[in-house]
Amino acid sequence: MRIKSALAAAAIVALAAACGTSGGGGTKEEAAKPGEAVKLNFLSLAWQKESVAANKEIVDAWNKANPNIQVTYVQGSWDNVNDQLVTQFAGGTAPDVIHNDSPALSGFASDGYLLDLKDKIPADLKSDIPQSAWDTTTFGDGKGGQGVYGVPFLQESTVIIGNKKLLDAAKVRIPTADNPWTWDEFAEISKKLTNDKTFGVAWPMKSPVNKTLNLALNFGGTFFQTGADGKTTVKVGPEEKEVLQRIHNQLYTDKSADPKALGMGTADPLPGFYKDQYALLPVGVYLRQQVAEQAPKGFEWITLPPLKGTTTEQGAVSQTLSVAADSKHPEESLKFISYFLNGENQAKLAKGDWLLPTSTKAASDASITTTENGWDVATASAKSLVVAPFLKVNGYDEWKTKVATPVLQQYYANKISLDDAAAKLVEEGNKVLERYNK
Repeated sequence: MRIKSALAAAAIVALAAACGTSGGGGTKEEAAKPGEAVKLNFLSLAWQKESVAANKEIVDAWNKANPNIQVTYVQGSWDNVNDQLVTQFAGGTAPDVIHNDSPALSGFASDGYLLDLKDKIPADLKSDIPQSAWDTTTFGDGKGGQGVYGVPFLQESTVIIGNKKLLDAAKVRIPTADNPWTWDEFAEISKKLTNDKTFGVAWPMKSPVNKTLNLALNFGGTFFQTGADGKTTVKVGPEEKEVLQRIHNQLYTDKSADPKALGMGTADPLPGFYKDQYALLPVGVYLRQQVAEQAPKGFEWITLPPLKGTTTEQGAVSQTLSVAADSKHPEESLKFISYFLNGENQAKLAKGDWLLPTSTKAASDASITTTENGWDVATASAKSLVVAPFLKVNGYDEWKTKVATPVLQQYYANKISLDDAAAKLVEEGNKVLERYNK
């Protein structure tokens, strides 16, 4: 899930003020006295203007309808949330309701900081969200069992944003959700779109790991395996190599992808995209917002569905709402979460963040199934999302930072071979994971 800057220092001050030991509805507060309203703190990491507005609108509506359970909206930041929560959990001052993403939940859950929601989720909320999304928030409880440590509500897929003028001029087939481009077709079309002025595709790979691992599932590549002894090791076989090799081929064999884009962040190719330097951008579905808001007048663009290997499956992580284990008001917190994440509200949140709701009711909402700005294609892409295998891997963050990021950057830059990259990912990666295997 994307992480953006949002005035980190201000967020820390706001968080400390609202969740400190001296006030608010943090976990140190005693239960409400008879006749007094229960007070909850809700830490939100929304950062886009539309998303913040949607969050606050839903909180305000709840407070008006529930005078006995009042929720204080606390603005946090993706930049520092996990470090901040470590401190607050240790001090018993964490917010009651916590917005985060699923990769962060496993560690907090195993440390006992999050409430296991497995047997506490209302039936209507549980049934509205598919099991594949619940899988992203299901982790070991540190005692040999499995628990659910967050309610998943927003997800991201990788789609392709295309320059419609260039696609029309090349007379290529426009894919649909039911008949997407295969990777082979994508490669041929990218070559057809490449000329002296234009590269068929730009792969922004400044942070290459999650994108590579999520797309690898197109060919069944998981990158990790768990043995009979319960230990997890790194696996880079034929399935994992497929996407790696195909992207590399576009860069250096077909020369349909611009090597200069490799060091770019996700949004960095957009100026070149608007100037016809790139015809296709495989990017997170949320980037449609920037294109819709920033594209020059008259620029025509189109959202194309996920690519197909043996399947269109992609790895998914979820934005989540959790309850602090030390909250004095867990039942009230769950009531608020159930309201906040009902179908109507998830549609508002998805539209505000330009992401995909997990709610099946929200996914049919007219506001996010319209053809405008590619919402119909974006929302349909949710069917391709399955739990990202790395979510279940203890030590993944260290493997990603210390091993996978530099190795993939070297490989995509054509500085090492695919076999060398695979060997490094496995050998160096297993040394990292060995410290986490119990």
